Amino acid sequence: MERPTGGFLFDLAARNKFLETSVQNAKIPAGMKTGTTICGCIFKDGVAIAADSRATEGNIVADKNCMKIHYLAPNIYACGAGTSADCDNVTEMISSNLTLHRLSTGRPNRVSTAVTMLSRMLYRYQGHISTALVIGGVDCTGSHLYTVHPHGSVDKLPYVTMGSGCLAAMSIFESEYREGLDTDQARDLVRGCISAGIYNDLGSGSNCNVCIIKADGAKVLRNVDKIGDKWKSPAGFSVPAGTTDYVDEHVKQIKKFIVVEDASSMDS
Repeated sequence: MERPTGGFLFDLAARNKFLETSVQNAKIPAGMKTGTTICGCIFKDGVAIAADSRATEGNIVADKNCMKIHYLAPNIYACGAGTSADCDNVTEMISSNLTLHRLSTGRPNRVSTAVTMLSRMLYRYQGHISTALVIGGVDCTGSHLYTVHPHGSVDKLPYVTMGSGCLAAMSIFESEYREGLDTDQARDLVRGCISAGIYNDLGSGSNCNVCIIKADGAKVLRNVDKIGDKWKSPAGFSVPAGTTDYVDEHVKQIKKFIVVEDASSMDS
């Protein structure tokens, strides 16, 4: 079989069209929406990753303080977007495998090892596990930052964003990121990215959680930016009587019935 010389290969598109039109009750799985903003960047001494804390169930806010930063190893953490159950179970499984890897080798895990385990697992399920991850860590080879998509594809960049608020977060990175940031600058930068996602994306909101990973360990900062009071319009929402015109007014009167029981007439 000759390999294609270049361009796109549409064999799978033709297969999917055949399944939809010819096979009874065949349904191609649709893409899953992620209501989250997660991001990360590499700075001078390590990696900073951050996430919002809003968990949605359709158009309902299910949890205002959901923890989306997941432990993988002492030197590796991940931020998850997608289905909460998938993110929790996938990261717990990979964390267990990394623990066994450390015990068998007697060495700290490399970030590339965790990324390889995750990408192979997700690729095996062909995107049916709705998990998109930003993985950051520091090992013997330096600081590393990856994104792992639900189909198993991997990117390695100095700053990354994922989730439904990724475009708003990326605008902050594109305008303010530079090499050689210190710890405080990196923390404030990822906070600004998550805040941009919170204020510009309906699926993101509530608090901002940050994880700073260095060679000497990792530190998770919960609720760096806490949720504020409910937003109130400066004009107010009170509408005076008579603002809306109406044609007729009819008030239905409800009669009240009082039942008095005579204790003497009751059977003993």
